[in-house]
Amino acid sequence: MAATPSMEDYLERIYQLIDEKGYARVSDIAEGLEVHPSSVTKMIQKLDKDNYVVYERYRGLILTSKGKKMGKRLLDRHHMLEELLTLIGVPEETIYKDVEGIEHHLSWDSITCLEALVEYFRRDPSRSAQLDAIRKELETE
Repeated sequence: MAATPSMEDYLERIYQLIDEKGYARVSDIAEGLEVHPSSVTKMIQKLDKDNYVVYERYRGLILTSKGKKMGKRLLDRHHMLEELLTLIGVPEETIYKDVEGIEHHLSWDSITCLEALVEYFRRDPSRSAQLDAIRKELETE
């Protein structure tokens, strides 16, 4: 079964916590996603059933190789979208909310194309300056 947007949010957060702290507790996941711990437990059970995590009650959870691969891919997608929105001049206070709003609605083919666009801007910073000038020109019209 393909991961739902909600499952993706959990996998991304679990991967991020394990990457940063070495472990992911239900309370940390709940806090990061602003949900109740009982919701986290239910989702972890689904993720366990779908072989993304191995969960043992009171002992914690570990990501399977499938879960690690998906978690990394989701976190990379999130970071790339943040970078893209920064590059094109989206105000910093808007970026996180926008990324959360769009990341589940793009195909992986579109993500790949956007990664190439980010790389295009990275390779020549003057391109970002040109884009910024065009954006400012359009705002004053």
